[in-house]
Amino acid sequence: MTLLLLLLLLGSCLRLGFAMPHEERHRLRNQVVEMFDHAYQNYMDHAYPADELMPLTCRGRVRGLEPSRGDVDDALGKFSLTLVDTLDTLALLNKTTEFEAAVRRVLSDVRLDNDVVVSVFETNIRVLGGLLGGHSMAVMLRERGHHMLWYQDELLHMAKELGLRLLPAFNTSSGLPYPRVNLRHGVRGPETRTGTETDTCTACAGTIILEFAALSRFTGDPVFEVHARRALDFLWEKRQRHSNLVGTTINIHSGEWVRRESGVGAGIDSYYEYLLKAYILLGDDLFLQRFNIHYASIMKYISQPPLLLDVHIHKPLLPARTWMDSLLAFFPGLQVLKGDIRPAIETHEMLYQVTKKHNFLPEAFTTDFHVHWAQHPLRPEFAESTYFLYKATRDPYYLEVGRSVLENLNRFARVPCGFAAMKDVRTGSHEDRMDSFFLAEMFKYLFLLFAEAEDLPFDVEDYIFTTEAHLLPLSLSTTPLVRAPPAGNTTTGEDLDDSNFDWSCPNTRLLFPDPAFPRSFREPIRNAVDKNCPRPALRGEPGAGRPPLRARDFMASNPEHLELLRRMGVSLIHLKDGRVQLVQHATQAVSPMAAEDGLRFMQEMMELSSQQQKEQLPPRAVQIVSHPFFGRVVLTAGPAQFGTDLSKSKTGVQGFVAVAEPYSGCSELSNGDLLAGRIALLQRGQCMFAEKARHIQRAGAIGGIVIDDTEGSSSDTAPLFQMAGDGRSTDDITLPLLFLFHKEGNILLEALREYREVEVLLSDKARDRAAILKGKPLPGSILDSSVDRQEEEEDCSLEERDHAVPDPSAPPSQPHVGTKQHGESADSTDECRQGDGPGDDEGTEKGEEPALEEDAGGQSVETLLSDWKEDLEAFQQMEKDEL
Repeated sequence: MTLLLLLLLLGSCLRLGFAMPHEERHRLRNQVVEMFDHAYQNYMDHAYPADELMPLTCRGRVRGLEPSRGDVDDALGKFSLTLVDTLDTLALLNKTTEFEAAVRRVLSDVRLDNDVVVSVFETNIRVLGGLLGGHSMAVMLRERGHHMLWYQDELLHMAKELGLRLLPAFNTSSGLPYPRVNLRHGVRGPETRTGTETDTCTACAGTIILEFAALSRFTGDPVFEVHARRALDFLWEKRQRHSNLVGTTINIHSGEWVRRESGVGAGIDSYYEYLLKAYILLGDDLFLQRFNIHYASIMKYISQPPLLLDVHIHKPLLPARTWMDSLLAFFPGLQVLKGDIRPAIETHEMLYQVTKKHNFLPEAFTTDFHVHWAQHPLRPEFAESTYFLYKATRDPYYLEVGRSVLENLNRFARVPCGFAAMKDVRTGSHEDRMDSFFLAEMFKYLFLLFAEAEDLPFDVEDYIFTTEAHLLPLSLSTTPLVRAPPAGNTTTGEDLDDSNFDWSCPNTRLLFPDPAFPRSFREPIRNAVDKNCPRPALRGEPGAGRPPLRARDFMASNPEHLELLRRMGVSLIHLKDGRVQLVQHATQAVSPMAAEDGLRFMQEMMELSSQQQKEQLPPRAVQIVSHPFFGRVVLTAGPAQFGTDLSKSKTGVQGFVAVAEPYSGCSELSNGDLLAGRIALLQRGQCMFAEKARHIQRAGAIGGIVIDDTEGSSSDTAPLFQMAGDGRSTDDITLPLLFLFHKEGNILLEALREYREVEVLLSDKARDRAAILKGKPLPGSILDSSVDRQEEEEDCSLEERDHAVPDPSAPPSQPHVGTKQHGESADSTDECRQGDGPGDDEGTEKGEEPALEEDAGGQSVETLLSDWKEDLEAFQQMEKDEL
């Protein structure tokens, strides 16, 4: 008995050892919410009321104003698509205040009568579904008596208006809808610019029933459900009777199959999904019967575990293609609803291994798991199936899968203005799009995956998810509705056999009594994918087993990064102007996989450079305003794409400078007390600019100046440099950060070394010295002519000689101060006369020699002043160019 108890305890410990800690699930749940906030807030800040956000250029996508993308744009109807599609996500994520505000925005801003041609399918699942899901959440909150008490079914009224605007598309002899409809004019007449199409996809016609039936049952008007049922009846009648499969594209008038290949991916996917979910939502056995007949054929002909391959409907044993598309990733989740768990685990594992090879699921991939179509528009189907498998099995393995989805989104798709679709999963390049389904679906499934029951504002078991993950209440099944007669004889005696009904899902505890059992058939799939599409770790090589280097993380001064570049076959060349040039030779990479990583890195770097050029900001100014400069010295500075925008500040930021310790500013500062209330000087390198800004901000600095670490770099020869963020939100950075090249930075460091207390003004352009000195005797104008400057040099020659030349042998531990002297101390007559008194040799009292006319670098004062004049003229020209 004691031995048995010990074994039971040991078994429990081993099983718990694989579980994800509660704290980690909590952290990941919060991370999902933060990621949603990043995407949603950027849409609201930069795109609303446009339909979608363009995250690379930080603006909204308005149909007609951007280059056409073909059929993809048919989802855009100038009805604030992303906001409508996101309503019930806000409610699910406990963002009740934001949900209420979003509903008010939809009611006040969204119009549904726009003269625009839209996809019936996309508008139904995204906009009609979004309005119905929002209505369901509003009713739920209203009934609880704390929120939405003002709500009077306004979203439902909008949903009915939209349903009526979609109905003209169903005016065909078959009952199958036209693929497109004009929201204002319908499908008939020249003003509609549509109605001439003859073909539609099976999913386009067969993914209507949930939204239309819900609309009918919410409003009591059966017309919507009648039309949706009629379309489904016609598709069922046109199935291939031998194989019981349907094709991909059908003629909406004749019912002839235009494309006869059949699968569970693009073109058919949600037709099967809606048959099963219509049974769940509406309780009509007819839908379950049809689904089970289709499902048996899918498992007989299309399923080749773990693959799902298209076949011809008339010759189902003949494969139609040798690749799979990413939309089939929903199918394991549907199999979970069906109760067929084992093939769901197998197919999901295959998809997961493909995802691990390419970071994301390519839009299409071959049977040997290589990329066929390289795009990835941030589709949520894989996350959806991951959630349903975890819900069915409670296997913590799927929590780890979800974690990898989160990490890849943050590492590869996250950009400052949201999340960008992947243009090529092989190179990591981005596309300027963030589809509404990313907010509507991805964050719902990931949140539900990591959330505990107490984290949810309602019981999700009371709802069914549409194909767009909108929430419809199961209580609709009890709403009476007058049913229309069937379109024809849709059943046969054979169809009604009890074998076509599977009334209950299997008990997964009985199916998998050993928690290691699912692992036993995941392992062969993992090995099969590795064998066909390997990504071997290079043992003994630096960086082996680590994630590839990303362009946004690259630091040219980091030796480890340079070694990673070498492994990828990328050479780094330092140019004379301080820039670096990258060149890749794939043949020099240590392996083909490393060469692929190098190609991705180069593509990312070009994209990053292009994005920064599009976001080019004007130059800024660092003006030395303390004695003896009084605003004469103005240094051209590069801006940052974060922090205080100096162009919006009338006064700029003025303060004394101090060198940060450590000089890199990449760790907690040891001289925080000194930096408080000052402008920190930092050296470029070793970490991201945003990280430097955060460190000096925490120390209490009011601004920062980053000085280039490339010897000899100058704004005279190098293009303007602007500092980018770190790929994450930089809203927390509230101080200004400017960049000085090495030459200009040394001028400032030299002044600090000589005068100890140096005050500067950070601004968008040089300020008039009268404003800087606020009534003090003015040393002259920054725009003095060369003649005036020569007179000042003669009048104040003695005082110039009193300025000590910096020691060229400064210890290397301190920032080396350059030797270029920008130093007239003052130019008023009274100040110049001070040098004529008996104390004019005061500067040599302690044995210091007066400064010579040549500095430590051998330059004469005249040369230095000439250089200074050139700098001033360059800045004047810069201001003219800006104007």
